[in-house]
Amino acid sequence: MSRNAFLMVLVQKMTLVVFLIGKVVRFGLFGMFIIFLLKGTNSLAGYSLNQTLFFFLTFTLVDTISQFLFREVYRFRPQIVSGSFDLVLVKPVNALFRSLMGGADVIDFITIPPIIYAVIYIGGMLDPTFAEILIYLVLIINAVVISTAFHIAVLSLGILTTEVDHTIMIFRDTFSMGRFPVDIYREPLKGILTYFIPVAVMITVPARAIMGLTSPVGILSSLTIGAVALFFATRFWNYALRYYTSASS
Repeated sequence: MSRNAFLMVLVQKMTLVVFLIGKVVRFGLFGMFIIFLLKGTNSLAGYSLNQTLFFFLTFTLVDTISQFLFREVYRFRPQIVSGSFDLVLVKPVNALFRSLMGGADVIDFITIPPIIYAVIYIGGMLDPTFAEILIYLVLIINAVVISTAFHIAVLSLGILTTEVDHTIMIFRDTFSMGRFPVDIYREPLKGILTYFIPVAVMITVPARAIMGLTSPVGILSSLTIGAVALFFATRFWNYALRYYTSASS
């Protein structure tokens, strides 16, 4: 399915080039914004320039992986509105898997390797230990799990309300607040981004882990939140399916 999605994009080479350039320019401009922002003070909420850049790169890595894997979510609403989701349900493939990962994004696939290189380069400047790197990788996987839960919730809401586009953009706009450490936000926003919408768990905690600033309790709590989020998201999906009204009805 991802191969077919790649071929559809690669046929329109000019569109691919334009979108790819747009992603690179947006990434570069925001990186320059952080550098100029900290040029005078050299710190943000107690974090150095390299540490702040690492928060941004961690956010970009998780966001890009999620967009690469779950691009099919953005194409889900037409299936509900047209009734073609009926054809997904009758096929011998898990409907959730098909709706969630039915077509990866080749543009994000191209940008993932340089982002990983940037994460390794800036992360190496922070002198992490092997244990801190391992914890960081585990927490990045946990962040993708939480992102998966959010995308499943969006699909479920799409079945119940036929609305997907606005919901996923609300998630992305909220998630974008993780470009910076949540320490810069005041309560109650900081608490909301930590527990209600766990942006801190997805971005701040992994980035702080490689700096040696995350406690074992924080790591365990993050993994617990990831498991709970995925559990309830799949339950919500099963609930939504029971109320799906097919085209034939």
